[in-house]
Amino acid sequence: MFDMDWSPDDETDTMLWHMAIQNAIEYSGKAAPGSVIGRLMSIRQDLRQYGKVLSPLIAQKVAQANKLASDEGLDYLRGILEKEAPELLEEREKQVKREGLPELPNAVKGKVVLRFAPNPNGPLSFGHARGIIINGEYAREYDGELILRFDDTDTTVKPPLVEAYDIIQHESEWLLGFKPHRVVIASDRIEEYYRHVDLMIDGDFGYVCQCSAEEFREFRVSKTNCPCRKYEVNYNKQLWNKMLDGTFKPGDAVVRVKTDMTLKNPALRDWPALRIQDTISNPHPRENIGSKYRVWPLLDFQSAVEDHLQGVTHIIRGKDLMDSTRKQTLLYGHFGWEYPETMYWGRVKVHEWGGFSTSQMRKDIEDGKFSGWADPRLPTIAGLSGTGIQASALRNFWIELGVTQKDIAVPLATLYSHNIKVIDDNAPRVAFIRDPVEIKLEGINEANITIPTHPNNAEIGSRVIDLGNPIVYIEREDLQHSALRLKEFGDFDIDGKVATFVSKKRTDKRKIIHWVSQNSSDSAELEIVKDGELISIEGRLESHQIKLGTSVQLERIGYGIVAEKNKVIFTHN
Repeated sequence: MFDMDWSPDDETDTMLWHMAIQNAIEYSGKAAPGSVIGRLMSIRQDLRQYGKVLSPLIAQKVAQANKLASDEGLDYLRGILEKEAPELLEEREKQVKREGLPELPNAVKGKVVLRFAPNPNGPLSFGHARGIIINGEYAREYDGELILRFDDTDTTVKPPLVEAYDIIQHESEWLLGFKPHRVVIASDRIEEYYRHVDLMIDGDFGYVCQCSAEEFREFRVSKTNCPCRKYEVNYNKQLWNKMLDGTFKPGDAVVRVKTDMTLKNPALRDWPALRIQDTISNPHPRENIGSKYRVWPLLDFQSAVEDHLQGVTHIIRGKDLMDSTRKQTLLYGHFGWEYPETMYWGRVKVHEWGGFSTSQMRKDIEDGKFSGWADPRLPTIAGLSGTGIQASALRNFWIELGVTQKDIAVPLATLYSHNIKVIDDNAPRVAFIRDPVEIKLEGINEANITIPTHPNNAEIGSRVIDLGNPIVYIEREDLQHSALRLKEFGDFDIDGKVATFVSKKRTDKRKIIHWVSQNSSDSAELEIVKDGELISIEGRLESHQIKLGTSVQLERIGYGIVAEKNKVIFTHN
C-alpha cells in the first residue's frame, strides 16, 4: 500500500508540466492525459504506485498546456521547453525526423521480445497485418524475437477455426518476410494457467466466486466486497477443485483476481480470470484438446501470464485495451513481476471498407455471401494478396502510419500508392480490351511489330504482335474518334471500322489508345470489385506467357494480377 498523502516533489511536478507541454506540441494542442501517464510510467517506474494521485494532477497540467496552445500557439510552448527543458524538445524533434517507427522505450538491442497474438477464429485480415508488421519490424530493428501466439481459449463466442492455425502462420511469414521466432498455442498451455491459479489462491490474491453475474455487478457498482472474497485459502482450493472436476457447471463459479472494490475504474474491481465452459457439447476444435478441459482462462489472465512466461519485454496494442493493461499490471503486482513496456495505437478506418470483423466475415462465408476468405471483396490477407497487393506494400503502409494514439481514417488509395511503388518497375504491360470492336488496318506493310513489355525496364523484354491478319480490336468508346494513335505503333485515320495508316511518328495530338491484334489476343475475363460487388467483364486479352500470380499493368485500365491464362483480377488504378 502507498501513502495517499503522498504528493510529487517540485522536481517531479515540473517534469509533469514539461511532459504535458511536450505532448501538446506533439498532438497540435490536443494533449491526452493517458498518453502522458503512459510515457511517465515507462520512464519512471518508481511512480507507478502513485497512479491514483498522479492521474488528476497530469489531467490538470494537460488541460493547462492545451489552453496555452490555444491561446498563445505552439511556438509559445516550444519556447517554454527551449528555456526550461530543451532535452524534451530535442527528443520530440528527433521523433519527428526519425524515419519509420518511433523508438521502443527502454529497449536493449538483442533482448527485445514482442508478440503478435491473434484469435484463430479465421485467417488474418488487413487490421491484423498492423499487429504482425509493427511488432515484426521492431523485432527486426532491435535484433529481438517475435512470438506468434494463438489466443484460442474462447470456445463459445469466438471459436477457433482449425485450418486458421496453419493459414495464419503462412500469412504471418508472408507479411514479415521471415518466420516468427516462436509459435505458442494457448490451448496447449492450460496446465500452466492452472498452476498460476494455485499460486494465486495460495497467495490469497485469487479466489473462487460463486456469485451470479448480476449479483457481482451489484457489488461492483456499490464498491463492496462480495461474500466469496472472505473465503479461506483451503476453502478456495476446495472450490477450485470443484470447478475442475465438473461439480460446478458453467455459470456456477469463476476465479477472480483480488484488487480493490473501491478502485475508481469499475472494470478493475476483482476482475474475472477463469470460467467454466461447456466443452462437452461444444468441444475445442483442436482434436488434442477437445473436451479435455472444463475451466478456461479469460484473455486478460491468459495473456498476462503468457507474456511473463515468454519473457515479453514490449507490448503494442490498441488504446481500447488500456483497461487490459491496468488489470494485468495489478496481477503482475501480486506476483511480483515487472510489467512489459506498453505502447498504444488508435483505430485505423479505411473509408471503402467500413466495418468488418473476423466473426462476421466467417458467418457471411458460411452463409454463402462470400466465396471464401480469399474473396476479393473482403479485407483479408488472402483477399488482398489474391488481387495483387504485395506484402512489402502492406509493410510500408503500416510503418508509415506508425504508432500513434490518434484515430486515423485513410482511403484505400494510400495503400494502393504504396503498392504501385512496389510493383510498377517490374509489372509487364499487357492490353485488355473491354467491349471490343474489330477494325481493319489499311496502309501497313509489317507482318508483325515488336514493342517493349515495359517502357522503362528493358530487362523484362519485348512483345511481338502478329499483324499477318490486319484486324485489331479497340474499345467501342474509342471508335467515336476520327483520328487515333495506336500505342507503340502509329497514327491512323478512322472511317467507320477502317483505320488508315498515317505515320509512325506523331503528327498531332490525337488520342493514344491501347489495342490488340486478332492474331495476338484471346477472349478473356477481367474480374473487378465495384461498389462492393464482384463484376466480370468480358473482353480481349493480349496473348502472353506471363506466369500466373504476376502483377501486370493493364494499359489505360490499371493494375491486375494474372489469375489464369485468360483471366486477370483487377488490383487498383
